Amino acid sequence: MKSSVSEDLGCRRGDFSRKHYGSVELLISSDADGAIQRAGRFRVENGSSDENATALPGTWRRTDVHLENPEYHTRWYFKYFLGQVHQNYIGNDAEKSPFFLSVTLSDQNNQRVPQYRAILWRKTGTQKICLPYSPTKTLSVKSILSAMNLDKFEKGPREIFHPEIQKDLLVLEEQEGSVNFKFGVLFAKDGQLTDDEMFSNEIGSEPFQKFLNLLGDTITLKGWTGYRGGLDTKNDTTGIHSVYTVYQGHEIMFHVSTMLPYSKENKQQVERKRHIGNDIVTIVFQEGEESSPAFKPSMIRSHFTHIFALVRYNQQNDNYRLKIFSEESVPLFGPPLPTPPVFTDHQEFRDFLLVK
Repeated sequence: MKSSVSEDLGCRRGDFSRKHYGSVELLISSDADGAIQRAGRFRVENGSSDENATALPGTWRRTDVHLENPEYHTRWYFKYFLGQVHQNYIGNDAEKSPFFLSVTLSDQNNQRVPQYRAILWRKTGTQKICLPYSPTKTLSVKSILSAMNLDKFEKGPREIFHPEIQKDLLVLEEQEGSVNFKFGVLFAKDGQLTDDEMFSNEIGSEPFQKFLNLLGDTITLKGWTGYRGGLDTKNDTTGIHSVYTVYQGHEIMFHVSTMLPYSKENKQQVERKRHIGNDIVTIVFQEGEESSPAFKPSMIRSHFTHIFALVRYNQQNDNYRLKIFSEESVPLFGPPLPTPPVFTDHQEFRDFLLVK
């Protein structure tokens, strides 16, 4: 097997536009020893340059909320791989379950800046990730799998050259339909500035529970027959309850930090991070006044989360404020936040948040 996926995948670098909805902040994550794990750039979309803008009626209307061609945006293999130069691999994980990995190098939908796109196909579903390209450093297959939290193998990945694999993966993607989603929901108390603190909140608060009730229904996991989003529905190993909803035909399971197993001995709450850290999108519900320190993506150590939605609830005015952090590799997406990004109608806020 070739150690690098960049040797066979051609690319070109060209001029690109720097347009985006908000400012760009540098995200640097470090491990327990202080070594940098991952550096990335995040767009910040807050609908207003003034965090303390008066909550006047914004420019957003409920009719603005719609899914942006969801099939085309979620069917990565069809959109980015089929008909393009790419590589497919097969292997078995530590539990002897087979997996497929598809990798391509392209500047499509990234302002003509080359980047790797990878799809990991497993029995539990697919994972998708974008990784930066460097002309001076090759990217190995194992490093891509490691970025997707797959480090141990029963049988290492080997490349598949048979052309029929493309048809099989296309059918697999069509059958999966990408109609189901899992989103992380992280509860953060006022003043908490690290992910260890946030994940260590054993229970939520009344406003947080109110927010969860707005998102969906609290369901019992044991015996659950709907979309489970990777949660255990037989033995309660991933908690007893979760939050679930269906929106415009899409099943959504929320990985709620306070509903996932809590450990008094494990300060890092690895079991909780294992689920929420593998979600592409995480909603952070942060308590506290607007003047208190706000959440930043650099507070979370995750290889996989590409979008953070920061939700703050104002009890005095009974409204929600929303801010979006999206990794720069993520194409711009709507609907744009209103100015100011404050929602007094809770149902309209739910619609906007789920579509966004």
